[in-house]
Amino acid sequence: MTPDAYLRSHRCHDVPFLLKRWHAVAKAARLPVRVIHVSGGHPVLFIHSRESHSPRLYFSTGVHGDEPAPVSGLLEWAEENVPLLRRLPVAIFPLFNPAGLSLNTRADHRGIDLNRRFHDASHPHIKAWWKCIGDMTFSTGLCLHEDYDAQGIYCYELYRKPRLRLADAGLQACENFIPRDPRRRIDLRRAINGVIRRKRVPDLPGLPEAVALYLHNTQSTLTFETPSEFSLADRVAAHKAFLTSVTAGM
Repeated sequence: MTPDAYLRSHRCHDVPFLLKRWHAVAKAARLPVRVIHVSGGHPVLFIHSRESHSPRLYFSTGVHGDEPAPVSGLLEWAEENVPLLRRLPVAIFPLFNPAGLSLNTRADHRGIDLNRRFHDASHPHIKAWWKCIGDMTFSTGLCLHEDYDAQGIYCYELYRKPRLRLADAGLQACENFIPRDPRRRIDLRRAINGVIRRKRVPDLPGLPEAVALYLHNTQSTLTFETPSEFSLADRVAAHKAFLTSVTAGM
């Protein structure tokens, strides 16, 4: 087992260890770090570029605590792309639900699924998130997830203009690690070659992060999903490949 593989498999739920690495990334990339909330005794970090008039690229992982691959994938990708993070205007929530990750549960320590609560500005965690993004604008929002029922990788894409479609190229970049989900309907929605594509906001119970971002005048949002029953190493590699594809040329 390689050192990277060992760290992924044995420390992918070790919140202090992961946050320590994020502090090192932020320092190397010269990005400010803010603690916006404390969840079950763990700080929720917001890492962002200094004042920027350009739309930012938004990254988020760990909204569901039982989905460790995107957390490790974004972290490893960031560690390997510090020069890019110095240049790009970014907003990063590297571990949105640290209490859930520590407990290996979908919900937070109070049993709340945060990805169905982004409409609730009275919830202190969500209120802190809305306060952070404030009047920021975003070119693309990347929300990284995993799905227990998935049969392969897939992506849920919301976009305002056809030129903003990024999901298909992102999935293509991942196929060396995990094949696309072949189903024609995923989560009761029509899927074409692993892409669920919408120009209008769907009617959903609660409000997920990606939809809240889109309503916040984000130009496009991508919810990328890996199948949680596949190997952790392949899932992490797929998330890194997806991130590399979406940020190529930026």
